Amino acid sequence: MAIPLNPAQPLPSFTRLVLILGTLTAVGALSIDMYLPAFPAMEAEFGGRPGTAQATLAAFFIGISIGQLVQGPLADRFGRRKPLLAGSLLYTLATIGCAVAPDATSFSAFRVLAAFGGSAGMVIPRAVVRDIAEGTAAARMMSRLVLVMGAAPILAPSLGGLALAFGNWRLIFWVLALYGVVCILLVWRALPETLEPARRRHDSPAGIVVTYVAILKDPSYLAPALSACAGFGGLFAYIAGASDAFMKLGGLSESSFAALFGLNAAFFIAFAQVNAWALGRASPARLIGWGVTALGVSAAALLAVALARIAHPLAIAAPVAAAMAALGFIGPNGTALALARQGHRAGSASALSGTMTFVFGAASAAVVALAADGTARPMALAVAFWSAVAVGADLWRRRLAKKRQKKT
Repeated sequence: MAIPLNPAQPLPSFTRLVLILGTLTAVGALSIDMYLPAFPAMEAEFGGRPGTAQATLAAFFIGISIGQLVQGPLADRFGRRKPLLAGSLLYTLATIGCAVAPDATSFSAFRVLAAFGGSAGMVIPRAVVRDIAEGTAAARMMSRLVLVMGAAPILAPSLGGLALAFGNWRLIFWVLALYGVVCILLVWRALPETLEPARRRHDSPAGIVVTYVAILKDPSYLAPALSACAGFGGLFAYIAGASDAFMKLGGLSESSFAALFGLNAAFFIAFAQVNAWALGRASPARLIGWGVTALGVSAAALLAVALARIAHPLAIAAPVAAAMAALGFIGPNGTALALARQGHRAGSASALSGTMTFVFGAASAAVVALAADGTARPMALAVAFWSAVAVGADLWRRRLAKKRQKKT
């Protein structure tokens, strides 16, 4: 369902809007994945114990988790553009701080700030989609966004490896700061405001808390949101443990790791596009059910490989690729189903699902960092746990759907 906008600020074409929103959303994936090949070099320079680099990743997840809780209400109160501009500016300045940080502690602090600012680019584009579309149309647009933002996890490790070839790990963060400048220019010059003043909320801090509690009490939101967020919790466990699994255990070089990591990410992008095609033939509810089932099977296979101590990179990569394919169905449909009845508080609902995702991600990264032993076991155990949560949440969603059908 389209929402009429200010004629002075017409929407860009569908393709151009997807490119803009996808570029903004990709800031998180770039910030996470681009420095993965630099983990060994960072630990060597900072002189930390094994897991120090993964701990900085957990710090980023914490900043995103907190930031999204703030950015959602800001976007519902001040519109979409102003919080995006402010957040992108903070991200850029804090990323410059990361590039010049003298130690792991200050680096982690700047990462928290960068994540807080960058969270605007991760939560608000979903609210923009909800401003202009709903239901199957929203799920299809979410899938197309994945096509654009999905280039980030494919290219980011290779870009990080390229930066390491020309300089040290700090060059990666100068490149990310430049990306922040690009985001500022896109919002300023190309993105119209999609939330008219008449539709904005003016909640007090207490009212914001009440809104979040009300959203969490809504089963039609929480069940699909939990499936999607738990699925991505498993993804972040994989991200945190990938360097150990493929480089330390599997013996891959930085360039080979980047290529394999990008190939796995390609499965997510490709199947998100299959999902967009399938939405013309099946409902989002049916498609997320297929995705969650596939995720559970993939996670079980990955755990079996890890517990059997099979070190070959392809033995680990195969179930990971299958899990990525499953996420291509879970992410877009879970988000669309969760936001379907939240039009009057889409920014807050989007922020809450994003926060849940990165709370799960921070927990995954922290656990994988603490349990790091140079094998794939910590990663595989965390992926298996989150897949079980996703399966349980989807079973709950199905029971709720059956109850609604009986009432009607």
